[in-house]
Amino acid sequence: MSIADSIRSQLVPIHPEGYPFIGAFALASLVLFWLWSPLGWIGCVLTVWCVYFFRDPPRVTPAREGLIIAPADGRVSQVTTAMPPAELQLGAKPLMRVSIFMSVFDCHINRSPVNGRIERIHHKPGIFLNADLDKASEDNERNGIVVATMGGVRIGVVQIAGLIARRIVKFCAEGQNVVAGQRIGMIRFGSRVDVYLPDGVRPLVGVGQMAVAGETVVADLQNRDANWTHRTG
Repeated sequence: MSIADSIRSQLVPIHPEGYPFIGAFALASLVLFWLWSPLGWIGCVLTVWCVYFFRDPPRVTPAREGLIIAPADGRVSQVTTAMPPAELQLGAKPLMRVSIFMSVFDCHINRSPVNGRIERIHHKPGIFLNADLDKASEDNERNGIVVATMGGVRIGVVQIAGLIARRIVKFCAEGQNVVAGQRIGMIRFGSRVDVYLPDGVRPLVGVGQMAVAGETVVADLQNRDANWTHRTG
């Protein structure tokens, strides 16, 4: 492998959603350099951060049938039972919910947790509280997606806008077939994603664990590994 090929293999692709923002940051940096060079260097740092934020690295997704894969990068902030949002139509019974908080330094591309069909998409306007707060699940602007597997099992994924995030972008449509790990959307600039597991399915992640979208196994529909435990250390 040549040096050029080696360098190219280390470069992470940038999602096209980021091009306008990267261009705006770069242009602002040039103006700031013209006004006062220290401001220009600050602009350069912010431009580099913007490039990093909109990175879209390829992921290697486990292909075993029945696995539920993390839809987002970030820290698992909650593993609890909660009522799913009414608009998802997942029933009136509390379900196990895994919440993944994405900081402004995490990759914000969201991916499908399972193979299946997009059964429902519902956007609900709201406010912009810190996405790490529990009440953000109810009060913040959100976009709910229900993915139905071939076996009829329904998984709820809720993209929640945060204190800084002001735009939820979807890459999928109702009726579309998706595979686990496929890109289904993104949230700009800090946010959270909730996954509602089917009744009786136990999570295989713990609070504080770092999840990788498209790679980390969140749960197994067949509960083959239901006795997993976690420790911090």
